[in-house]
Amino acid sequence: MNILTNRIEYAVGDASHQGYLAYDDEITEGRPGILIVHEWWGLNDYIVRRAHMLAELGYVALAIDMYGGGQVASDPGQAGELMNGVLNDMETGTAALRAGHDLLLNQAGVDSARSAAIGYCFGGAMVLHMARIGMPLSAVASFHGALGSFHTADPGSIQAKILVCHGAADSMVSMDDLEGFRQEMDAAQADYEVLLLDGAKHGFSNPAADVNAEKYGIDLGYQQQADEKSWAAMRGLFERVL
Repeated sequence: MNILTNRIEYAVGDASHQGYLAYDDEITEGRPGILIVHEWWGLNDYIVRRAHMLAELGYVALAIDMYGGGQVASDPGQAGELMNGVLNDMETGTAALRAGHDLLLNQAGVDSARSAAIGYCFGGAMVLHMARIGMPLSAVASFHGALGSFHTADPGSIQAKILVCHGAADSMVSMDDLEGFRQEMDAAQADYEVLLLDGAKHGFSNPAADVNAEKYGIDLGYQQQADEKSWAAMRGLFERVL
C-alpha cells in the first residue's frame, strides 16, 4: 500500500477552495470515489485522517472545503460564523457540493459511475442535502449530522442509499428531529437506514470531542464503540453498493 496525498485548489464560482485528496497509488484500475464533508470546524486534521482511512480501503478520497481558502475555525464562535455563512446561502453551498463532486469524478482512476459521500455534523447535513437534491451518488453516510432539510425531495428522486448514524444521547439533534427525518424519507420513498447508537453524544466519532466539550462547555462526547460501529456500517454499505 502506498497512500499518496495532495492538496488541490479548485474554484467555486469566483472563490478559491482547497481540497485534500488521498488514494492508494498501487491500485490503478477504476475505483469508487468518496467525497468527505467536514464538521463546522473546517477541513482540519481529523478530516484528513478520515481521507487516509478511506484511501486505505481502496477508495479515492477527496475531502472538500466548504468555506473557501481552506479556512479552519479556532473556536466555536468562528466555526458557527463559517457554518452559518453556508447555511444562510445554500445556493452557493449547493454549488460548492457540486463542484467538489465534479472534482472527485475528474480524478485519475475514479470510476465516475461509482461515487459516495460521507459527512460529519455540519458535513452530515451537507451529504444528506446532496442525496435530497438527487445528485448521482450511490450512497451517502451521515455521522452525527443535522437532519433538517433545505429541499423536499419528490418521491423516487433520491438516487443514493442513505445511512444515518445518530447518537441516542445527542442533545443537539433530537429524537424528534430523527422521527421527522424518517417521515420525510418515507414520503420520498428513499432507501435509507438509521443506526441508533446507545449512549452516544453529538460528535461521537471524533476523539477531540471530549477536549472540545470541556474547553468550550458544549455537550459533545467521543465514544469508541459508536465510532467503530458506525464506520463498520459505512464500510458495509459501500461494499454492497460500490
